[in-house]
Amino acid sequence: MVQPSEPVRLLVVDDEPHIADLVATVARYEGWQAVTAGSGKAALSQAAEFGPDIVVLDLMLPDLDGFTVLDRLRENGSTVPVVFLTAKDATADRIAGLTRGGDDYLVKPFSVEELMARLRAVLRRSSGVTHQVVTRGAVLRVGDLTLDEDTREVRRGDRPAELTPTEYELLRYLMRRSPAVLTKAQILDHVWEYDFGGRSNVVELVISHLRRKVDAGDGEPLIHTVRGVGYVVRQASR
Repeated sequence: MVQPSEPVRLLVVDDEPHIADLVATVARYEGWQAVTAGSGKAALSQAAEFGPDIVVLDLMLPDLDGFTVLDRLRENGSTVPVVFLTAKDATADRIAGLTRGGDDYLVKPFSVEELMARLRAVLRRSSGVTHQVVTRGAVLRVGDLTLDEDTREVRRGDRPAELTPTEYELLRYLMRRSPAVLTKAQILDHVWEYDFGGRSNVVELVISHLRRKVDAGDGEPLIHTVRGVGYVVRQASR
């Protein structure tokens, strides 16, 4: 996790040098450390050597695709947050990026300013810092689901749940507001902190991932959909 006194370490992976260099240059202007890689294998090498705090990862690379790079990072034990770049705007491609464990995605052509804003938002989620005041030391509980805001550990009974930063932030928001029902607009504003261009299906996608990780097993479902309204974390009997 990046410390406040240390510069952010950014790895930019793109086989188009002008894109990678532009993003790296803007990041360095903001005081970040930035390195680039033009292939999947180079990205894995740079990740191991550089130890980035966040990665911008193009899906279309000359050797390994972005999904494979992310899979290998996770296999190597890295939990670094990843923002995908893709030239494809199809819903299936966006869903695939988040399904594979990415934290956000941006479609080419893109604004570097928007990319930097998204990177900052993902870093805030990864470090547990949001635009709202959070009481430190709280352990949130709904039924047998617990979330420790200090250690960022999530457990369903005795079973740990391994969440991405985005999944964690969404679950924490739902638990802090439980038993209130939250709309997609509220969730987008709080978790993503920017306009998602009306693509509220990203909320549905992350909710579906949370259900697999949190509600899987013999216990009663705790994540509920209120049709026409939004989502809530609560025990069914309440």
